[in-house]
Amino acid sequence: MSRAPVNRILRSSIVDGPGNRAVVFLQGCNFDCVYCHNPETIALCNSCGTCLAACPAGALVRGKGAPSSGEAPGGPSGAVLWEKERCVFCGACLAACPRNSSPRVRLMSPEEVMAGIEKDLPFIRGITVSGGECTLYPAFLRKLGTLAKEKGLTFFIDTNGSHDFSKPDGAGEGGGLLDVTDGVMLDVKADPESDEEHKRVTGRSGYDILGLGEFLARRGKLYELRTVVSPGLFDAAALVDKTCRRLAGADSRFQYRLIRYRPSGVRPAWAGKLAVPGDSLMESLAAICGAYGVKALVV
Repeated sequence: MSRAPVNRILRSSIVDGPGNRAVVFLQGCNFDCVYCHNPETIALCNSCGTCLAACPAGALVRGKGAPSSGEAPGGPSGAVLWEKERCVFCGACLAACPRNSSPRVRLMSPEEVMAGIEKDLPFIRGITVSGGECTLYPAFLRKLGTLAKEKGLTFFIDTNGSHDFSKPDGAGEGGGLLDVTDGVMLDVKADPESDEEHKRVTGRSGYDILGLGEFLARRGKLYELRTVVSPGLFDAAALVDKTCRRLAGADSRFQYRLIRYRPSGVRPAWAGKLAVPGDSLMESLAAICGAYGVKALVV
């Protein structure tokens, strides 16, 4: 049975795809973005135990054996386990973790995820899986997408672009993900054609993210692009122009969500080093999108 580390499940969202949706956040990411607003989703818990003393409610304990499907993926005996019923969700454990992780992660199967949102099915149009980076767990995504289809729901994937949907992955084209995916929400975090720039922003380089966007757009699978804007981090106008110029030729029906950087939730080491963009910059970026026939959403 395929399982993945689930950070949390948001039972209702209107910003993660069309309509009201359930959003599943998976733990673990292969990028390390300087402006990450969910840094606690980057790494898997290694059960170092730093969070135990930080928890005021005693909701974190040492396990006596290997974690089961409902426990944190921390390893064999001695794993840090989360007792949800005692948790007050104060965030002290997240603040204390030295490796950008969360002890509140649960290993779950797609069936367990669906069971958890069963009572919400009459009120949602679909499921979106995010992260972290959810495409690190393609088998889990394929099964959850299949279950969503069986329930009459749409299935969306929010990704940083590191998974090549165009290549076989052992289960058909793109690892079978395109067969179960109705739409992809793709991050364009910096100029992917500049290894130096992309690595400075994300810690990684070498991904043909714009090429992936073209591939998805031509197949009608590109629902949304996303770029976080912080003046001085990179040339946002050049990036938005290049992205729209390349992808609008494939399909201009996608929307471009331009996200204003905000220091809230960012790691303290970076919170004061990045600038918040003004309205004029955000409006000028939206105008660039409009010139290519792309709908821009300024957040």
